[in-house]
Amino acid sequence: MDVAERILLTLQEEFSDLGEVEDLTRTLLRLLLAIILGGGLGYEREVTGKAAGVRTHMLVCIGSALFVMSLAQDDADNDALSRIIQGIASGIGFLCAGTILKGSSISNVKGLTTAAGLWCAAAIGVTVGLGLEATAILATLMAVLVLHVVPTWLDPKNKAESD
Repeated sequence: MDVAERILLTLQEEFSDLGEVEDLTRTLLRLLLAIILGGGLGYEREVTGKAAGVRTHMLVCIGSALFVMSLAQDDADNDALSRIIQGIASGIGFLCAGTILKGSSISNVKGLTTAAGLWCAAAIGVTVGLGLEATAILATLMAVLVLHVVPTWLDPKNKAESD
């Protein structure tokens, strides 16, 4: 076997995770759905002029889905998946914290709703990554409903959160 054949064989082995049409379709569907659903959440933030918009929400959603999918494709057990989900849930908090700005008083806080939207995008991405597409779509619709329909003046404490 010459060098070119060995290189070709190695490349074929390296890309074997999507060797079957069903695996490719499933992976493509989940990643595209994560982008679309994350974008749906981010769009609301974008049109209202918030710091974390469409691209940020898309990346959080697809990244979360990818973490879960990569382990699931490797036939990881539930304990391993649980640890990844825990890591995503806590790790996304660091990104969310960067969107929160506190002014001189407790009533001058901005970014809490955007941070919650990013956290929700991560959860939706995990849900997509687990193959629960219908649940992820329903959760996205409900989150957009909360962001777009629920008035911020409903609770006076939340005036600071109307970021």
